[in-house]
Amino acid sequence: MAFSELLDRVGGLGRYQALQTVALVLPIMWLVSQTMLENFAAAVPSHRCWVSLLDNGTSQVSVLDPETLLAVSIPPGPNQGPHQCRRFRQPQWQLLDPNATATNWSEAATEPCLDGWVYDHSTFTATIVTKWDLVCDSQVLKPMAQSIYLAGMMVGATLSGPASDRFGRRLVLTWSYLQMAMSGTVAALVPTFPLYCLFRFLVACALSSVMMNTSTLLIEWTSAQARASVMTLNSLGFSVGQVLLSAVAYGVRDCSMLQLLISAPFFLCFVYSWWLAESAQWLLSTGRPDRGLHELRRVAAINGKRAAGDTLTIEVLLSAMQEDSSVDQAPSSLGTLFCTPGLRLRTCVSTLCWFAFGFTFYGLAMDLQGLGSNIFLLQVLIGVVDIPAKAGALLLLGCLGRRPLQALSLVLSGACILANTLVPHELGALRSALAVMGLGCMGSAFTCITIYNGELFPTVLRMRAVGLGQMASRGGAFLGPLVRLLSTHGPLLPLLVYGTVPVLSGLATLLLPETRNLPLPDTIQDAQNQTVKKATHRTRGRPVLHSTQL
Repeated sequence: MAFSELLDRVGGLGRYQALQTVALVLPIMWLVSQTMLENFAAAVPSHRCWVSLLDNGTSQVSVLDPETLLAVSIPPGPNQGPHQCRRFRQPQWQLLDPNATATNWSEAATEPCLDGWVYDHSTFTATIVTKWDLVCDSQVLKPMAQSIYLAGMMVGATLSGPASDRFGRRLVLTWSYLQMAMSGTVAALVPTFPLYCLFRFLVACALSSVMMNTSTLLIEWTSAQARASVMTLNSLGFSVGQVLLSAVAYGVRDCSMLQLLISAPFFLCFVYSWWLAESAQWLLSTGRPDRGLHELRRVAAINGKRAAGDTLTIEVLLSAMQEDSSVDQAPSSLGTLFCTPGLRLRTCVSTLCWFAFGFTFYGLAMDLQGLGSNIFLLQVLIGVVDIPAKAGALLLLGCLGRRPLQALSLVLSGACILANTLVPHELGALRSALAVMGLGCMGSAFTCITIYNGELFPTVLRMRAVGLGQMASRGGAFLGPLVRLLSTHGPLLPLLVYGTVPVLSGLATLLLPETRNLPLPDTIQDAQNQTVKKATHRTRGRPVLHSTQL
């Protein structure tokens, strides 16, 4: 009796799975707010140098209107507005002369903003930019904070896989909730920018762990037929979270308070996560049949199948473990993914798909302010478009299968982005429509790869494979925004790169095996047998599938 049969006996889609899905998806809705937070918390408002004539309440020239005082105190900037980083050393009263020319401006002595800046607080009362003056010569510190955060996600993805394989999915998830809550709270209260970056780094490390262990617990406690539905609900949590963040940020315009509000819910998640069951499949695979039996009986009781749970014994579980480990298992190291025939191709292609998602999505969506529109509305639209895209992916996963839909989503996303290189800038509506379609297809691709990646790898290597994929996604997210620097060499180059990567990844997906309605492989041999059966089936027809099981 394999584990999939054990799960069917205690219930692979019952009351426990429903409660587990709610308990795990609710944190995902708040988790995405941490990643998109700096679209609001690090927004750069309009600003200028502080000058005594305008900003000193004791000034004696207040009889003049503010526009006049601004003209003699601040030189014009590149956009013909007040310069954001320079001021006149002395008031240039001669500029009030109607005959003054641009020569008078350029000859006036200027200096940096030695006394600080004055910010426009009409949209945000405070951001990390206004809090620590991350403008002018210090403007590079803002993208540095984002890079440090994304680096934390990469580190978290690297460490979480081995930690979960060793200590368990639920235990690492519980710790990650606490780490996110505490680090996020401290990040909102720290007085210096370096400390803010440090605790945001810790938030990001925990965030990757939450994402990975959430998807793994959902997959390993759900029957094969319902896996796609449950993982799509998990994916929709990210979409709803983007809308939720926009609503919270619209009501809370202070960066510290916003950070607190999106971190506090994880204290509650930490408390109730102790109720969640540890993965019985992991417990059995790591030689813990006593705990595995306890968790299976507990889930059976919650699902109303207590009698079926009582029939399970240690002997039954040992028999299942013996069947699952009837062939030698290779060491569950990261190198096994690349050195084992049958897993090497799966690892390379799935990692490429994860990279393509992070690279393209975050490259386009992490700079809402640069789009020159209402960032609150844009954040809502990104989430709203994501919902039908991911729901549609759920409907198509059962019809088309994992592999074709994964390939189609990535190729269509890249095609929409590449098509934008052919559309004139004057056709703004068409360009926006193509961009929205591209992001929608990328949302569908995310749903597919989340499900597909968990089904491609055996239990003993699943978390390492998921961790590798998450690390690739975060690496793509780290590199994605940097591609915009190519616009200095050609305005179309960023779009060409953003579009080409998902197209190539989608085509590479066609090399993978289909996993629809197949039981999760427990051992490396199980995963290799899937490929053998697939090849044999193509040669002789469906009956051979049964003969190869002998």
